Amino acid sequence: MSALPTTGREWHLVARPHGWPTPDDFALREAAVPEVGEGQILVRTRHFSVDPYMRGRMNDVKSYTPPFQLDRPMDGGAVGEVIASRSADIAVGDHVLHGLGWREYAVLDAARAAKIDPSLAPLSAYLGVLGMPGLTAYAGLLEVASFKEGDAVFVSGAAGAVGSEVGQIAKLKGASRVIGSAGSDEKVKLLVEEYGFDAAFNYKNGPVSEQLKAAAPDGIDVYFDNVGGEHLEAAISSFNVHGRAAICGMISMYNATEPTPAPRNLALVIGKRLRLQGLLVADHGALRPRFVEEVSGWIRSGALKYRETEVVGIENGAEAFLGLLRGENTGKMIVTLAD
Repeated sequence: MSALPTTGREWHLVARPHGWPTPDDFALREAAVPEVGEGQILVRTRHFSVDPYMRGRMNDVKSYTPPFQLDRPMDGGAVGEVIASRSADIAVGDHVLHGLGWREYAVLDAARAAKIDPSLAPLSAYLGVLGMPGLTAYAGLLEVASFKEGDAVFVSGAAGAVGSEVGQIAKLKGASRVIGSAGSDEKVKLLVEEYGFDAAFNYKNGPVSEQLKAAAPDGIDVYFDNVGGEHLEAAISSFNVHGRAAICGMISMYNATEPTPAPRNLALVIGKRLRLQGLLVADHGALRPRFVEEVSGWIRSGALKYRETEVVGIENGAEAFLGLLRGENTGKMIVTLAD
């Protein structure tokens, strides 16, 4: 057996960004790998996740998840191989999903890791299509937005990890029409040609409200919001009576330093009897077994397609995150560690 590593590299937040983060806000540092205690495991990271929600954790404000601490390793979803174990439940050689990303090696309580099966799907899929973003899509559409067969569905940020899955699940579950918005003509083409959306538009090509009305002349029943701002205003305008919105993210506002204009048409919520409900995936863990079973089946049959944007090398981790905020990813943004 080869000797266990004594040090590994990890990404630290070294300054709190004001507006858009810059590379100077992050540092890649060498750190000692802790001893593996009773009931713990040591995991060699294969892939870690960078996600839009992490931008909020860089601000020192009270939120639903604690802020990153300065000069400490950041964390987030990761998958890897167990190389040492003092747990009866997880063995050396097992593959696990855990929450200590942004680093080469992680020591954690075995109870805080979930075993994953590389035969069902590639390891990286457990960070995206079969992971937190996938469950967000599944729970947000089916539970929060109360999707029902025949609904017309609009998804913003539709080429991202969550949005692309929302649209496809809606189609598989019998939506009458699925419309997506994205930030490039290439992504719009992907939505229609690969993911099977009925219509899609580039929000940079004109007012969202006009493009949405053209794409959904009969209105929409469900809006899955990843963007906020102008998109939410457009959805409120296009909603049919009793429309439901799952408010998942508002990436258009994450780097704003000034207050952003709220939707100016909120009064329509009354006459249309709309429901706008926030969504946190942590509330929906009970759905996970059904989600993994159903979505992995769709992946194996080819009914559900997914893309990943892979950045190789831990040294490129911060740049991958900045690229995600700039919209440079198609599907899930993954950092893969070189062997």
